[in-house]
Amino acid sequence: MAFPSPVVMLSIIAVAMAGFAFVATSDQEPTEKRITTTAAPATPTPAAVAPTTPVPTTPTKKPKPQVKRGEVYVEVYNNSGIKGLAAGTAAKATQVGWQVVGEDNWQGLIPASTVYYPARLQAAAKLLALDLGIQRTAPAVEPMRMDRLTVILTADAA
Repeated sequence: MAFPSPVVMLSIIAVAMAGFAFVATSDQEPTEKRITTTAAPATPTPAAVAPTTPVPTTPTKKPKPQVKRGEVYVEVYNNSGIKGLAAGTAAKATQVGWQVVGEDNWQGLIPASTVYYPARLQAAAKLLALDLGIQRTAPAVEPMRMDRLTVILTADAA
């Protein structure tokens, strides 16, 4: 005896589940409701007018400082065995306006390509990561310089 193909079996199961769902939900009332609006009087009566009191204003959020790419120093390091990765990424960063001041190899274990930043340059780090297609940012650590962004590339950046 030959068994039906898996596609036929899955199709039969899907049709059976759809039929069950239809039957199970067919007795429920519709969730749509009619909403009617009533017109408000065109002019308020004197009794309906409340005395105006000043409404306290809530302080608005401070606007985020604009990142000026050309004013932020960037160093790019290669932490992979891919020759020229730092140079190519540095050229890309320069092309979109970042001030790349150095590129070299990095010795150490980095889990994924990362843009490292000192606290005051966190917004700039996020923008640089976006420009370079890097998913990870992190606070800078020693021996990184604390006046610039440090990009360390791994094989995932290739």
